[in-house]
Amino acid sequence: MTLPDSSLPPLSGYGRYPATLTADQLHHYFRFDDQDRQALTQKKGKHNRLGYALQLATVRFLGTFLSDPLDVPAPVLKYVAQQLELPENPTKLERYRRGETRWDHRRDIQVRYGYREFSEVSAFLGLARFLYARAHLLAEPPSRLLDLSTARLVERRVLLPGVTTLTRLIARVQDRVDEQLWQNLAALPNAAQRAALEALLEVPARSSVSRLDQLRKAPISVSAPGLVGALKRVEAVRRVGITALDLSGFPEQRLTTLFRVGLGVKAQALRRMPPQRQIATLVVTVRRLEAQALDDALTVFEGLLTDLLGRIERKEDLARHGQLPSLEEAARRSNQLTLAFLESLGQPPQDFPTFAARVLALVPQEQLQAAAETVQALTRPRSETRLEGLLSRYSYIQQFLPTLLRTVGFEAGSSGQSALAALQALRSLERKAQVNAAEVPLALVKGDWEKLIPKQGLLNRPAYTLCVLEQLQAALKRRDLYVPASLRFNDPRLRLLSGRAWTALKAEVCRSLDLDPDPQVVLARLSAQLDESYRLVEARLPENTAVSLEEQEGKRVLVLQEDEALPEPPSLVRLRAAVAERMPRLDLPDLLLEVHGWTGFADAFTHLSEARTRVEHLAVSVCAVLLSEACNVGLEAVIQPETEALRRGRLSWVDQHYLRVETLARANARLVDFQATIPTVSAWGDGQVASVDGLRFRVPVKTIYAGQNPKYFGVRSGVTYLNFMSDQFSGFHGIVVPGTLRDSLFALDGMIEQNTALQPRQLISDTAASSYMVFGLFRLLGYQFSPELADLRERKYGRMNPEADYGQLNALASSPINTRLIAAHWDDLLRVAGSLLTRTVRASEVLRVIGVYPKSSLVRALEHFGRVASTLHLLSYHDDPVYRRTIGIQRNRQEARHRLGRAIFQGRHGELRQHYVAGMEDQLGSLGLVMNAIILWNARYIDLALDHLRSEGFEVREEDVQRLSPLKFEHLHLGGRYHFALTAQVPVGQFRRLRDPAELDG
Repeated sequence: MTLPDSSLPPLSGYGRYPATLTADQLHHYFRFDDQDRQALTQKKGKHNRLGYALQLATVRFLGTFLSDPLDVPAPVLKYVAQQLELPENPTKLERYRRGETRWDHRRDIQVRYGYREFSEVSAFLGLARFLYARAHLLAEPPSRLLDLSTARLVERRVLLPGVTTLTRLIARVQDRVDEQLWQNLAALPNAAQRAALEALLEVPARSSVSRLDQLRKAPISVSAPGLVGALKRVEAVRRVGITALDLSGFPEQRLTTLFRVGLGVKAQALRRMPPQRQIATLVVTVRRLEAQALDDALTVFEGLLTDLLGRIERKEDLARHGQLPSLEEAARRSNQLTLAFLESLGQPPQDFPTFAARVLALVPQEQLQAAAETVQALTRPRSETRLEGLLSRYSYIQQFLPTLLRTVGFEAGSSGQSALAALQALRSLERKAQVNAAEVPLALVKGDWEKLIPKQGLLNRPAYTLCVLEQLQAALKRRDLYVPASLRFNDPRLRLLSGRAWTALKAEVCRSLDLDPDPQVVLARLSAQLDESYRLVEARLPENTAVSLEEQEGKRVLVLQEDEALPEPPSLVRLRAAVAERMPRLDLPDLLLEVHGWTGFADAFTHLSEARTRVEHLAVSVCAVLLSEACNVGLEAVIQPETEALRRGRLSWVDQHYLRVETLARANARLVDFQATIPTVSAWGDGQVASVDGLRFRVPVKTIYAGQNPKYFGVRSGVTYLNFMSDQFSGFHGIVVPGTLRDSLFALDGMIEQNTALQPRQLISDTAASSYMVFGLFRLLGYQFSPELADLRERKYGRMNPEADYGQLNALASSPINTRLIAAHWDDLLRVAGSLLTRTVRASEVLRVIGVYPKSSLVRALEHFGRVASTLHLLSYHDDPVYRRTIGIQRNRQEARHRLGRAIFQGRHGELRQHYVAGMEDQLGSLGLVMNAIILWNARYIDLALDHLRSEGFEVREEDVQRLSPLKFEHLHLGGRYHFALTAQVPVGQFRRLRDPAELDG
């Protein structure tokens, strides 16, 4: 398929009408008020009034006058003419087009409405200052700055200059700002530091890669040698000697872009850079590599300890299983003694020697002794055998522990001081042969460890070391211990809004979330809502045939009958078949390029440096790379050596420099936003409801970012692609998480971080995502959390008013809500919500830390707040069949989307073969994007098919349209070798011919 005109750079649409306009655009820009009508009445002749009106509307919408004032879309001409009750007389309009009156009208509009020429000094300088300020803070592609500049000029009634004038100004500003940034960054290191940075680009003897490449290479092995290597990488980064350079005065986003370049481009490309740009890039890259290297090393450490403890438990399980025959034999012998004793209880009293002789006649003393010893040995507490297993791995742990303690700078909050003191003591033990127990802090030595670590005499060093290591793991998980230089392992609680920053934002946060700063106001509102819900549910119980109130195990429970499946009327079956028969058949490459022709999504992929790129058919290359990633087939399946845009070198370059999380998100937003404008899509949903669920992938290669779960991955590790889908079937966000971490950790991230025009307020999930903390955070942020719960009868129902009488539901409402606790921590709860709302911290970071025992009073307050939201959800779920149906339908849609994802990701046995998290995010993000492209294409052709059926007199019921799905893929060719043709198949603005059911397939 050829690359349509709309897939060219955005410059082609500059100062021109788009192919289609929405009803909102027509109403906003082409509606005339009383002032406009007064100006129009002064024009002689209806054709002159219509021409004036079109020029006025055009300059408002486009920001410029057209060389042909009547070169407007037909809907615009019709809308304006009907509004002003003017005839569309072609002859007279042609006279207006050729006459001088249009020039007079243009001058009149400029004067009357205050439109200025861009050549005016104030207009030019105003835009230049705006561009300088924007470019200083953000690294944005020129196309984005062009859009912003155009919007700014239109808003300020400055007539758009020629496109070349504007693009040259943008390029000039970007170049100057870039040079200033590079100059300032390059001035930070001294001569010795510059020499060390430049040396990173050299290739050492006996090596095939540069020193920088060695630093950039992340670990992939969860093992003691892998951890030591990861820690040595941290030390190597520090030896460059620039970790003390202060970059805090530079714009964060600009630094992020430079870091992305430093990580992504080859060392040869860095060597070819101008000196100042090279040093600036290296300064930022090395400065930030320390945090990334620490994250990688601590991730290996986490995985190593988890794996070690898992191995010990599995070894113990196998040992116990292997010893079952011995235990059974010992139990049989012991049982003979027990039976003899029980039998003697029913007989006349006898002396002990007689009883003993009787027992020994049944079981010899040696066998009884052996049985007792066997039972004692094989039924030891697991805690004891676990400690023995740990102690047996002491030499293994010593392979990495000294390097870990020497390299990682741990710090602690008030609750982690004892763990920090113990770590510092461990560091000092390296230089001593023997240590007295009194010389080290023993506050952490508790439980079974106390038996192995006496508080007096010589210290049991192996036991003490392993005790401290175990506490280190727990404290690091709670962030009682944290690493300030790390990104992932620092303490997110320290980044919460506080002090002046929170005081300045508190009122705005409360307004945004519709929360009162006074907790009593909020609690009164919640109490009234909960009270009303209980009473409504209780009043409707007699007529609610799906619910019964029963007594089970001494408590009252609501029992919900499973809803029957919605019947499929014959009209729906006929409509579904008629639409399916008319869907065109095509290959995936053609689909991607056709969708790009509608949306321009491939233009959202910009170079790592956000610099201008001049290559032909870049969109074709982007689509080919996306397909290769989404189908899991590699570049080989899409390479076409005879086509420049599809050669191996071009595709590898695009894959390395254009495909990343940010560009995938921007491209995806274009698809989601475009799909929302298709008329039929509104029948499926309004975008207010969404769902989240995980798609699991096995990872058969070495990586530190996968996790284990035998249920999903067998003996291997894997990752979960957590994807968020709206009720319009579009996927608006995706997150890659290691293993099968609870969905609840990341549910809020997707709602807050998504960048589409959709604004979902309700999120549906499975049971695994539900917890009181999640309910609480969702409620604070104004979202409705609606998990499909599997264990309804075990759920607790909260009560805020202890005196309230809920009739039959009184016994059910048995879990008191601690309103005093909520009120006492209300400001802190608002502060957490404000920090999430402003993206100061991520919800997953906060939940990962505060969800670990022991829980603070703030966490308990959040849970009690969440119990209210949970109870409201439970009551609605039992009482409202529409609410239940909405949840069930959206869950079914999510499962169908996953089936589509599996069908696309069919190469290499459906396994994800990526070593690094960036590669995982790129590949699974590509899968999500291609899924959305297919769904969008299906939605648009379903819309066309429905229009066609209506025109033929086919019965199309609205309730049947609501049950159609764009997740079908039987008409698509998803496998085999993929061919991208550069010859046109579908003219711009047109569509493929719908299939005729009377024709033969194919």
